[in-house]
Amino acid sequence: MAADALLDEEEFARDERLPYWAELWPSATALARRLAREHLAGQMAMELGCGVGLPTVAALERDAQALATDHYEAALDFAAYNARVNLGRDLETRLLDWRTPGLGDLEGASDLVYAADVLYERGNVPLLAGLIPRLLKPDARVLIADPRRNPAPDFLAEMKKRGFLVLTEEAVVEAESRSVTVLVHELRR
Repeated sequence: MAADALLDEEEFARDERLPYWAELWPSATALARRLAREHLAGQMAMELGCGVGLPTVAALERDAQALATDHYEAALDFAAYNARVNLGRDLETRLLDWRTPGLGDLEGASDLVYAADVLYERGNVPLLAGLIPRLLKPDARVLIADPRRNPAPDFLAEMKKRGFLVLTEEAVVEAESRSVTVLVHELRR
């Protein structure tokens, strides 16, 4: 499915919303590979900006209590479909607008929060730096996969100011006949 075919001009006019979710980004592949190596049984694991849901399917396969979140209902539908087709399992999904402060039962509920390629706009840095700590249990972790986008260092610096330690590993993903180096950042308090 081409992402352009999903462009909704009314949504774009309202908040410049584009269907980035419909692409399988190299960062999502790198993050899914990392999650496939994790022991996640019984952990509450939440993906921010799930898109097609590959990392969440990997977390679900590792027996996490996985929750896929996105700003698009269509992305959530596709992620749930992806889990049913590939694992034969249901996936819990929830709409989440990073600009909306009300988190309800998501506040302090996650053992692991993860996201792939969400730092493509500078405006996402303060939104995510403010949101992520609110989602975490006290001893929780964060995994952010990023292909070296310009806002990523600002996000990491902000998270360090908030008391997080950052460990980074490189992953190389083959995508469309080219190699993409993705940095997977693990953040812990």
